[in-house]
Amino acid sequence: MNLSYRVYYVFLRNVVSFKRFVLPTFVVSLGQPLFYLLTFGIGMGAYMGFLGGTSYLRFLVPGVLASSVMLSSTFECLFDTFVKMVHENLYDSVIATPVSAEDAVAGDIAFGTFRGLISGVLMLIVAGFMGILPVSLVNVALLVLLMIFVGILFGSMAMIVTSFAPNFDFFSYYTELIITPMLFFSGVFFPLDKFPAWMKILAEFLPLTHAVNLSRAIFSGQSSPGLLKDFLILLAMEIVAFYAGIKLMKRRLIK
Repeated sequence: MNLSYRVYYVFLRNVVSFKRFVLPTFVVSLGQPLFYLLTFGIGMGAYMGFLGGTSYLRFLVPGVLASSVMLSSTFECLFDTFVKMVHENLYDSVIATPVSAEDAVAGDIAFGTFRGLISGVLMLIVAGFMGILPVSLVNVALLVLLMIFVGILFGSMAMIVTSFAPNFDFFSYYTELIITPMLFFSGVFFPLDKFPAWMKILAEFLPLTHAVNLSRAIFSGQSSPGLLKDFLILLAMEIVAFYAGIKLMKRRLIK
Protein backbone atom coordinates (compact mmCIF):
# COMPACT_ATOMS: atom_id res chain seq x y z
CA MET A 1 0.00 0.00 0.00
CA ASN A 2 1.51 3.29 -1.16
CA LEU A 3 1.00 5.43 1.96
CA SER A 4 3.30 8.30 2.88
CA TYR A 5 3.59 11.38 5.07
CA ARG A 6 1.46 13.23 2.49
CA VAL A 7 -1.63 11.82 4.24
CA TYR A 8 -1.07 14.70 6.66
CA TYR A 9 -1.37 17.31 3.89
CA VAL A 10 -4.69 15.87 2.73
CA PHE A 11 -5.92 15.91 6.31
CA LEU A 12 -4.67 19.49 6.77
CA ARG A 13 -6.44 20.61 3.59
CA ASN A 14 -9.70 19.22 4.97
CA VAL A 15 -9.17 20.95 8.32
CA VAL A 16 -8.56 24.32 6.61
CA SER A 17 -11.71 23.88 4.52
CA PHE A 18 -13.62 22.79 7.62
CA LYS A 19 -12.92 26.09 9.42
CA ARG A 20 -15.70 27.75 7.43
CA PHE A 21 -18.27 25.39 8.91
CA VAL A 22 -17.06 25.05 12.50
CA LEU A 23 -20.02 26.73 14.19
CA PRO A 24 -22.84 24.90 12.35
CA THR A 25 -20.90 21.64 12.73
CA PHE A 26 -20.69 22.11 16.49
CA VAL A 27 -24.41 22.81 16.68
CA VAL A 28 -25.27 19.70 14.64
CA SER A 29 -22.78 17.55 16.57
CA LEU A 30 -24.30 18.64 19.87
CA GLY A 31 -27.88 18.19 18.72
CA GLN A 32 -28.13 14.41 18.45
CA PRO A 33 -26.29 13.40 21.65
CA LEU A 34 -28.19 16.06 23.59
CA PHE A 35 -31.45 14.70 22.18
CA TYR A 36 -30.54 11.15 23.23
CA LEU A 37 -29.48 12.21 26.71
CA LEU A 38 -32.59 14.28 27.34
CA THR A 39 -35.14 11.87 25.89
CA PHE A 40 -33.62 8.53 26.88
CA GLY A 41 -31.35 9.45 29.77
CA ILE A 42 -33.57 11.85 31.67
CA GLY A 43 -37.05 11.11 30.29
CA MET A 44 -36.88 7.32 30.15
CA GLY A 45 -34.32 7.21 32.94
CA ALA A 46 -36.97 8.41 35.38
CA TYR A 47 -38.82 5.13 34.73
CA MET A 48 -35.86 2.81 34.22
CA GLY A 49 -34.29 3.32 37.64
CA PHE A 50 -30.94 1.59 38.08
CA LEU A 51 -29.19 -0.94 35.82
CA GLY A 52 -26.58 -3.11 37.48
CA GLY A 53 -26.27 -0.71 40.39
CA THR A 54 -25.82 2.40 38.23
CA SER A 55 -28.27 5.03 37.02
CA TYR A 56 -29.68 4.68 33.53
CA LEU A 57 -28.12 7.99 32.51
CA ARG A 58 -24.66 6.77 33.51
CA PHE A 59 -25.35 3.53 31.63
CA LEU A 60 -26.46 5.47 28.55
CA VAL A 61 -23.67 8.04 28.22
CA PRO A 62 -20.79 5.70 27.20
CA GLY A 63 -22.96 4.05 24.55
CA VAL A 64 -24.16 7.34 23.09
CA LEU A 65 -20.57 8.58 23.08
CA ALA A 66 -19.42 5.64 20.94
CA SER A 67 -22.43 5.93 18.64
CA SER A 68 -21.93 9.68 18.12
CA VAL A 69 -18.35 9.01 16.96
CA MET A 70 -19.65 6.31 14.63
CA LEU A 71 -22.29 8.55 13.08
CA SER A 72 -20.06 11.57 12.51
CA SER A 73 -17.17 9.63 10.96
CA THR A 74 -19.60 7.60 8.85
CA PHE A 75 -21.45 10.55 7.35
CA GLU A 76 -18.21 12.44 6.69
CA CYS A 77 -16.78 9.52 4.70
CA LEU A 78 -20.07 8.87 2.91
CA PHE A 79 -21.60 12.15 1.76
CA ASP A 80 -18.69 14.58 1.99
CA THR A 81 -16.28 12.18 0.33
CA PHE A 82 -18.80 11.49 -2.45
CA VAL A 83 -19.20 15.24 -3.08
CA LYS A 84 -15.43 15.70 -3.29
CA MET A 85 -15.07 12.70 -5.57
CA VAL A 86 -18.00 13.14 -7.98
CA HIS A 87 -19.24 16.73 -7.84
CA GLU A 88 -16.07 18.68 -7.08
CA ASN A 89 -13.59 16.31 -8.80
CA LEU A 90 -11.24 17.10 -5.95
CA TYR A 91 -9.66 13.66 -5.92
CA ASP A 92 -8.64 14.04 -9.57
CA SER A 93 -6.82 17.26 -8.71
CA VAL A 94 -5.17 15.83 -5.59
CA ILE A 95 -3.81 12.65 -7.15
CA ALA A 96 -2.42 14.67 -10.07
CA THR A 97 0.13 15.95 -7.51
CA PRO A 98 2.74 13.79 -5.72
CA VAL A 99 -0.08 12.72 -3.37
CA SER A 100 -1.03 9.10 -4.12
CA ALA A 101 -4.60 7.80 -4.27
CA GLU A 102 -3.91 5.90 -1.04
CA ASP A 103 -2.73 9.11 0.65
CA ALA A 104 -5.86 10.96 -0.50
CA VAL A 105 -8.25 8.30 0.80
CA ALA A 106 -6.36 7.79 4.07
CA GLY A 107 -6.34 11.56 4.59
CA ASP A 108 -10.12 11.64 4.27
CA ILE A 109 -10.47 8.72 6.69
CA ALA A 110 -8.25 10.65 9.12
CA PHE A 111 -10.49 13.69 8.75
CA GLY A 112 -13.59 11.56 9.24
CA THR A 113 -11.97 10.32 12.44
CA PHE A 114 -11.34 13.93 13.46
CA ARG A 115 -15.02 14.77 12.92
CA GLY A 116 -15.97 11.76 15.02
CA LEU A 117 -13.58 12.90 17.74
CA ILE A 118 -15.22 16.33 17.81
CA SER A 119 -18.65 14.75 18.27
CA GLY A 120 -17.36 12.44 21.00
CA VAL A 121 -15.64 15.23 22.93
CA LEU A 122 -18.72 17.47 22.68
CA MET A 123 -20.80 14.55 23.94
CA LEU A 124 -18.39 14.15 26.86
CA ILE A 125 -18.67 17.85 27.68
CA VAL A 126 -22.47 17.69 27.66
CA ALA A 127 -22.38 14.64 29.93
CA GLY A 128 -20.00 16.48 32.26
CA PHE A 129 -22.47 19.34 32.67
CA MET A 130 -25.05 16.72 33.61
CA GLY A 131 -22.72 15.33 36.28
CA ILE A 132 -21.72 12.18 34.37
CA LEU A 133 -17.95 11.86 33.92
CA PRO A 134 -15.37 9.03 33.72
CA VAL A 135 -13.80 7.94 36.98
CA SER A 136 -10.45 9.68 36.36
CA LEU A 137 -8.46 11.83 33.93
CA VAL A 138 -6.61 8.72 32.78
CA ASN A 139 -9.92 7.22 31.74
CA VAL A 140 -10.76 10.42 29.86
CA ALA A 141 -7.52 10.01 27.89
CA LEU A 142 -8.37 6.36 27.21
CA LEU A 143 -11.81 7.39 25.98
CA VAL A 144 -10.23 9.85 23.55
CA LEU A 145 -8.01 7.06 22.22
CA LEU A 146 -11.06 4.82 21.85
CA MET A 147 -12.87 7.58 19.94
CA ILE A 148 -9.98 7.77 17.47
CA PHE A 149 -9.98 4.00 17.13
CA VAL A 150 -13.75 3.90 16.53
CA GLY A 151 -13.56 6.82 14.08
CA ILE A 152 -10.97 5.07 11.92
CA LEU A 153 -13.04 1.89 11.87
CA PHE A 154 -16.35 3.44 10.84
CA GLY A 155 -14.71 5.96 8.51
CA SER A 156 -13.03 3.06 6.72
CA MET A 157 -16.29 1.10 6.53
CA ALA A 158 -18.00 4.15 5.04
CA MET A 159 -15.23 4.44 2.43
CA ILE A 160 -15.99 0.89 1.29
CA VAL A 161 -19.63 1.87 0.72
CA THR A 162 -18.63 5.12 -1.03
CA SER A 163 -16.38 3.21 -3.40
CA PHE A 164 -19.49 1.49 -4.85
CA ALA A 165 -21.98 4.38 -4.61
CA PRO A 166 -23.44 5.59 -7.94
CA ASN A 167 -25.41 8.39 -6.23
CA PHE A 168 -26.51 9.77 -2.86
CA ASP A 169 -29.56 7.49 -2.69
CA PHE A 170 -27.27 4.46 -2.50
CA PHE A 171 -26.18 5.54 0.99
CA SER A 172 -29.71 5.00 2.30
CA TYR A 173 -29.20 1.24 2.08
CA TYR A 174 -26.16 1.44 4.35
CA THR A 175 -27.53 3.97 6.83
CA GLU A 176 -31.01 2.42 7.09
CA LEU A 177 -30.08 -1.28 6.94
CA ILE A 178 -26.74 -1.26 8.80
CA ILE A 179 -26.07 1.90 10.82
CA THR A 180 -29.56 2.51 12.26
CA PRO A 181 -30.17 -1.12 13.37
CA MET A 182 -26.68 -1.13 14.87
CA LEU A 183 -27.72 1.72 17.16
CA PHE A 184 -30.48 -0.40 18.68
CA PHE A 185 -28.87 -3.85 18.71
CA SER A 186 -25.43 -2.98 20.12
CA GLY A 187 -26.32 -2.25 23.72
CA VAL A 188 -26.30 1.53 23.37
CA PHE A 189 -29.72 2.12 24.92
CA PHE A 190 -30.48 -1.18 26.65
CA PRO A 191 -28.44 -4.08 28.08
CA LEU A 192 -28.15 -7.07 25.76
CA ASP A 193 -28.62 -9.70 28.49
CA LYS A 194 -32.44 -9.69 28.14
CA PHE A 195 -32.40 -10.00 24.35
CA PRO A 196 -33.16 -13.33 22.61
CA ALA A 197 -30.20 -15.65 22.03
CA TRP A 198 -30.19 -15.07 18.26
CA MET A 199 -30.01 -11.32 18.79
CA LYS A 200 -27.06 -11.68 21.16
CA ILE A 201 -25.24 -13.71 18.52
CA LEU A 202 -26.03 -11.06 15.91
CA ALA A 203 -24.75 -8.34 18.24
CA GLU A 204 -21.34 -10.04 18.40
CA PHE A 205 -20.90 -9.36 14.69
CA LEU A 206 -21.68 -5.65 15.06
CA PRO A 207 -18.57 -3.49 15.62
CA LEU A 208 -20.52 -0.95 17.66
CA THR A 209 -21.27 -3.62 20.27
CA HIS A 210 -17.59 -4.02 21.06
CA ALA A 211 -16.98 -0.26 20.95
CA VAL A 212 -19.81 0.27 23.46
CA ASN A 213 -18.46 -2.48 25.75
CA LEU A 214 -15.03 -0.83 25.79
CA SER A 215 -16.47 2.65 26.24
CA ARG A 216 -18.63 1.55 29.16
CA ALA A 217 -15.72 -0.26 30.84
CA ILE A 218 -13.37 2.72 30.44
CA PHE A 219 -16.04 5.12 31.67
CA SER A 220 -16.67 3.11 34.84
CA GLY A 221 -13.09 1.96 35.37
CA GLN A 222 -14.23 -1.66 35.62
CA SER A 223 -12.39 -4.30 33.60
CA SER A 224 -13.36 -7.82 32.66
CA PRO A 225 -11.77 -10.69 30.66
CA GLY A 226 -14.17 -10.09 27.78
CA LEU A 227 -12.72 -6.64 27.08
CA LEU A 228 -9.61 -8.12 25.45
CA LYS A 229 -11.86 -10.00 23.04
CA ASP A 230 -13.76 -6.78 22.30
CA PHE A 231 -10.53 -4.94 21.54
CA LEU A 232 -9.11 -7.71 19.34
CA ILE A 233 -12.34 -7.98 17.35
CA LEU A 234 -12.40 -4.22 16.80
CA LEU A 235 -8.74 -4.23 15.82
CA ALA A 236 -9.26 -7.01 13.28
CA MET A 237 -12.31 -5.26 11.81
CA GLU A 238 -10.41 -1.99 11.61
CA ILE A 239 -7.41 -3.44 9.80
CA VAL A 240 -9.61 -5.20 7.25
CA ALA A 241 -11.90 -2.18 6.73
CA PHE A 242 -9.00 0.30 6.40
CA TYR A 243 -7.18 -1.84 3.86
CA ALA A 244 -10.34 -2.62 1.89
CA GLY A 245 -11.56 0.99 1.95
CA ILE A 246 -8.32 2.32 0.51
CA LYS A 247 -7.98 -0.42 -2.09
CA LEU A 248 -11.57 -0.13 -3.32
CA MET A 249 -11.51 3.66 -3.45
CA LYS A 250 -8.22 3.57 -5.35
CA ARG A 251 -9.78 1.19 -7.87
CA ARG A 252 -12.63 3.66 -8.42
CA LEU A 253 -10.37 6.72 -8.62
CA ILE A 254 -7.84 5.21 -11.02
CA LYS A 255 -9.55 3.47 -13.91
